[in-house]
Amino acid sequence: QAQVVESGGGLVQAGGSLRLSCTVSGTRFGALAMGWFRQVPGQAREAVACITDSGRSTDYIDSAKGRFTISRDNAKNVAYLQMNNLKPEDTAMYYCATDGSPWRVDCTLRPSDYIAWGQGTRVTVRS
Repeated sequence: QAQVVESGGGLVQAGGSLRLSCTVSGTRFGALAMGWFRQVPGQAREAVACITDSGRSTDYIDSAKGRFTISRDNAKNVAYLQMNNLKPEDTAMYYCATDGSPWRVDCTLRPSDYIAWGQGTRVTVRS
């Protein structure tokens, strides 16, 4: 059974940066796309970014384009989310998850396609 552990969250001033990490074990990490998601209390979980198993293809929500970068290191079983120019509206609990289907051609931003989730790491951006 896959285990997913996020880290790297924290408190940062607007305009600052954070790098989130997601360590995965117990599954074929190199065969699975990865996604980063976020959730604010009382709101639905939304996708932020995804990356294919090889790392060659990525996708982002509009608000993340140009500010966030998703990447992965298959040798270390780790996915990353580099977040720059953070804004107060980025404040949320951030989760990463593994895709339920191996060898997907393009990654998906649909939370329902992801099956193994971590406990999340909190990001707070102060204005």
